[in-house]
Formats: sequence, C-alpha cells, structure tokens
Amino acid sequence: MSKPQPLYPTRAELLDMSLNEYPQLSDYLGTQEHWIRTHWDWGNEFLRYIGRNKSEHTYVRFRNEVERFLLWAVLVKDMPIDVFKKSDVLEYADFCWKPPVSWIGTANEDRFIRENGVFKSNLKWRPFKMQAPKSQQDKTVDKKKYQPSQQTLSATFTAITSFYRYLMDEDITPGNPAQLAKKDCRHLIAVSQVSEVKRLSEEQWQHLLDTALEMANSNSNYERNLFLVAILKTLFLRISEVSERESWSPTMGHFWQDESDNWWLKIFGKGRKIRDITVPQDFLPYLERYRAYRNLSYLPTSNERSPLIEKLRGQGSMSSRHLSRLIQDVFEQAYIRMKSSVGPKKAQKLKEASTHWLRHTGASMEIERGRALKDLSEDLGHASMSTTDTIYVQTEHKKRADSGKSRKVK
Repeated sequence: MSKPQPLYPTRAELLDMSLNEYPQLSDYLGTQEHWIRTHWDWGNEFLRYIGRNKSEHTYVRFRNEVERFLLWAVLVKDMPIDVFKKSDVLEYADFCWKPPVSWIGTANEDRFIRENGVFKSNLKWRPFKMQAPKSQQDKTVDKKKYQPSQQTLSATFTAITSFYRYLMDEDITPGNPAQLAKKDCRHLIAVSQVSEVKRLSEEQWQHLLDTALEMANSNSNYERNLFLVAILKTLFLRISEVSERESWSPTMGHFWQDESDNWWLKIFGKGRKIRDITVPQDFLPYLERYRAYRNLSYLPTSNERSPLIEKLRGQGSMSSRHLSRLIQDVFEQAYIRMKSSVGPKKAQKLKEASTHWLRHTGASMEIERGRALKDLSEDLGHASMSTTDTIYVQTEHKKRADSGKSRKVK
C-alpha cells in the first residue's frame, strides 16, 4: 500500500492555491492516472464551496473526510468514485473502522510545511489520528486499538454524503451511494441512551474560577485568561464566537445597552447567525476589570472597535487555537490546585475538560436555578427549545431516574 499524501491545505491557503507552489503534491498528481487528478479537482471545487459558505470548523471537518476518502479510493480501492456503489462505500466504512497503523498518527501535524518559498508535504502527517486521553499520564498509544467513535463515523458519512450531493448537483455522479450505505453500515449503532452533558460540578467550577483569579492577581498577563473563563461560562459562548474569523472580528463595541439599561452582547454564531445574548450584572465586574487592565474606559461604548480579547503582542483579535491554550492553562492549574485540596477523584474532570465544557456548565447551572427554557434557548442560539431540552434538561430521563430510585433488591 502506497503511503498517504496530504491533498488539501488550510482554507485560507486553498482559496489562493497554485499547484506550482506544492511541488510534491503536483508531482504526485501528475504521476498517477488521469482520473486521480480529476478527482482532486472535484475535491478542490467542493472544499472551496464549503470554505466560502461554511465555518472554519466545518471546512476542516469536511476537508479531513474528503481527503481521506479520495486517498482510499486511489491507494486502496483503485477505482474512480463516480462509479462507486453502496457496497464500495460500506467497504470504505470498514476501512475507517480499522485502518492500517501506517495511516494513523499520534499528534496534530500540519499537512504542508513552507520551505524556500514552496509548500512541502509533511512526512509526519497521517489521515487518521489517535491520541491518549488528557487524563492519561503515559501518552503512548497502541495504534492497533484504534477505533472511531459513533460520532466520528457519523461525521464521516455526513461529509461524504454532502460531497456526493455536490457532485450530483454538478452532473458529475448519477447518485449518492453514501446516503444509501449509511443505513446498512454495520458499525453505526442507533443511540437511544441517556446522554451525559460534559460539564463541571459547582465545586469544580469554583476551583476553576478561583484559580483564574489567583493567576490574574499574581500576574496581570493572566487577566485575559480570567476574562475568557468568565465570559465563556457566564454567556454560554463557543470558543469560535470570541475568536477572530474571516467574516467577523469580535470587538468591545459588540456589548451594548438598551433603553432599560440592560446589557447585551452581539455574537456571530453557528450557522452564520447573529444573536444577542443577555449579559448579567454579575459579569460586569469581570468586564470592568479586564478593560481596566487594558487601559480602556469603565464600560464599552457602541462604536468601540478595540478587540474583545487582544493579543499581548501585535494587533487584532486572537484565533480559537490560541484562546483554547489560554483556557487549558487555567484547567491545568485548577486541576493541580483541586487535587491537592480534595483529592484526584473529585478533580479528575478538570483534567478531561475542554473549552466547550464551560458553555455546558453555564447552561446546566441556569437550568438548575430554574431559568425559563425559552430564554436560555435564545441565549444559547438553539433553533428550538426542544434542542435545549434534549441536551440539558432531558425531562423524561429525569422522571425515569427519579421513579427508578425506589426499586428494591428484595
């Protein structure tokens, strides 16, 4: 089996891409059969479409899946995808369920590295990735034990189905075998279980906030970390919603006050939708503190253009990757702090947590304090209250759990 080769760069690089700047990729496509270059062009056009109309996160997810699918078609199946049937896509699903170890990496690697004015293929890159859990002390992994989650496998079908739908719209393929194959995939399991919301407990959240305060009090460079922790949890934000994006730059001017002196924050969120989030009075001291650190006025004005979260060096807002690192710094310190005070068992979730846990934590606590579901749903940016209920409330599951507590063994 030939070694897999990265096919597509980042979204920004793809939109301005010339194969002359990618000599190894150009040679690779030129030495293969003609249909392979045609397939690369199809993927290129599809990803440009995704890059123009979807978020950065969606582009990355679809790029990973389409790239992997085309590599399998070329290197393993050796068959053009426009003649694939349902059975061929099911064969690809089997491959994704148990890929060869030579296709599995253990770290995030850039696909291309710029050297001497050109982009060279990164030899360390692999189509699949397997990393040790954050809570695992020994970071070595056994690639032979790789197995995708149900969410990952479902995302694979979503991307490939969307790719075929695009090819059908362009009159390239006659049908969508991926859509047919998903129903018969033996690895996909219908889920009807009680979903667990990934969130922090009251005690874990208090340790996290106290840690962020302690870090900021000892070193002013950590004021950003404190503000970021507070805003993500209190305003239920995704990390992408406070980061710099191609079509949106969050600024302090997105805070605004209505005629009743209520504060709001305007956010460009998922699905390319703008929503206004209520800002509680309890959050304002954190906003004031961060603005004082930056030598800004007491509270924002509507025409203010200063970044919501600024870089320590340079100008402008920060990327989601950099912001995630700031959050992880606090998680790591909070874990050490809580571990020493109450033990590793209660602190464990702080070691496993990601930035998105703060959004879940804030929303779950709002449910517990009895806030109206409709109001919370609008702040979260959910299309309907049923989504909020499914994720956070799970009313019927709670009733079932309460009714089941009184069961006896004898």
